Amino acid sequence: MGSIEQTMEVLLCLSPAEVANLKEGINFLRNKKTGKDYILYKDKSHVRACKNMCKHQGGLFIRDIEDLDGRSVRCTKHNWRLDVSTMKYVNPPDSFCQDELVVEMDEENGLLLLELNPPNPWDSEPRSPEHLAFGEVQITYLTHACMDLKLGDKRMVFDPWLTGPAFARGWWLLHEPPSDWLERLCRADLIYISHMHSDHLSYPTLKKLAGRRPDIPIYVGNTERPVFWNLNQSGVQLTNINVVPFGIWQQVDKNLRFMILMDGVHPEMDTCIIVEYKGHKILNTVDCTRPNGGRLPEKVALMMSDFAGGASGFPMTFSGGKFTEEWKAQFIKTERKKLLNYKARLVKDLQPRIYCPFAGYFVESHPSDKYIKETNIKNDPNELNDLIKKNSDVVTWTPRPGATLDLSRMLTDPTDSKGIIEPPEGTKIYKDSWDFEPYLNTLHAAVEDEIFLHSSWIKEYFTWAGFKDYNLVVRIRSRVDVIRHVVKNGLLWDELYIGFQTRLQRHPDIYHHLFWNHFQIKLPLTPPNWKSFLMHCG
Repeated sequence: MGSIEQTMEVLLCLSPAEVANLKEGINFLRNKKTGKDYILYKDKSHVRACKNMCKHQGGLFIRDIEDLDGRSVRCTKHNWRLDVSTMKYVNPPDSFCQDELVVEMDEENGLLLLELNPPNPWDSEPRSPEHLAFGEVQITYLTHACMDLKLGDKRMVFDPWLTGPAFARGWWLLHEPPSDWLERLCRADLIYISHMHSDHLSYPTLKKLAGRRPDIPIYVGNTERPVFWNLNQSGVQLTNINVVPFGIWQQVDKNLRFMILMDGVHPEMDTCIIVEYKGHKILNTVDCTRPNGGRLPEKVALMMSDFAGGASGFPMTFSGGKFTEEWKAQFIKTERKKLLNYKARLVKDLQPRIYCPFAGYFVESHPSDKYIKETNIKNDPNELNDLIKKNSDVVTWTPRPGATLDLSRMLTDPTDSKGIIEPPEGTKIYKDSWDFEPYLNTLHAAVEDEIFLHSSWIKEYFTWAGFKDYNLVVRIRSRVDVIRHVVKNGLLWDELYIGFQTRLQRHPDIYHHLFWNHFQIKLPLTPPNWKSFLMHCG
């Protein structure tokens, strides 16, 4: 096994004269060679430093004109505020701490800004790429974030959401998956599920699969909130779920291995994956905001990632104050453009041979969500691919359901007409009807449940939820069937928020990270004991 060691990178050098010119408080600096930005905070002889990059979604910080003490900076993306004197975010309160850089002074009073880099786990036991025969590695797109990978004589599937809704009733599939999708799932040797959101962990899909192959091997990362925390309650009978540690190769056979990595912003729930076959790497960053803290392998054979945006209740479900239709439209336009630029820059930095945008093909198709569908504009994958082509030589692939990419052919000659086999002429690409009724009936069933005849259910529920010692008044309007379904089953509030099931007003206009993080990630793993509640009420 090759030895891999921690490395140290010099990010910025300041001469003694430049150090003498540092002012008390906040200093914005740029490395002119790399174009990277940094913030130094000087307090007498003590200096703290960090990258000028918001930990939330990578925005750039500027001076916070509302800060009279000269200690905080404001992110240009979502107005998050960082107190650089403590490296803690003050808005939203109780959220993240900024990662600090190492500051070293040399003998002549010059300054070095250093980053200690841990070894890249994928560099352990390195393998040189071997020859691939045509047809040996094939990647077939099914829908949304679901890919079917043929890797030699093994088959691996990513994130199968192929039927039913996600997030209660808010998201439905945009694409019509291939008609043989269930047979494809049943043929898989292993399935990777990146995280617990229902557009990746789809119980309606897995229920159909479990009916035929309950013992199919499924692999997930060892996240703080278990991916399958709700398996028992779901009623889906799966018997071969494997929770694997982060950053360690999982050997499938002599040619195939994979490694799951955590997200730097949401390590408690989000993951991404590197699959390696005969030394050729496929990187799937899925929905990670900052996959593996931004440290990823370069020059992989194929990279795929989300691209669309719109996967949040903000700002479509907000009203009052600044949240006018004009403000929302401008915000969405700006945000989507920033996301496109970020993804294009990431692809340019990593230089994969081929890039595929996916995991954004959903639609708010129920008639009652017409407003959301019309206002929640998503990015066009072709627009992202055009942006990538302007800045690099990376080959791009916008997938259609049932289309297959032959990796060997595309690596040998990207213009090979057999490199990508499109679905047959006349194949239905977009869905034009959805089977709403069975899923809505499940939600409606909660409305008349006996627990809601007793007004004390509210106290019972929030006591169970365990969020306390925080002074906050929250008013949330929600569809009655969805909120009661969520309450009755102890589900996470992503069903409400990401599913566009709420209408929110907030005064003052402050995002309370601690509250939302608790109800989106940290609720108890078992639902409230309503049986005991009803006995005491009786």
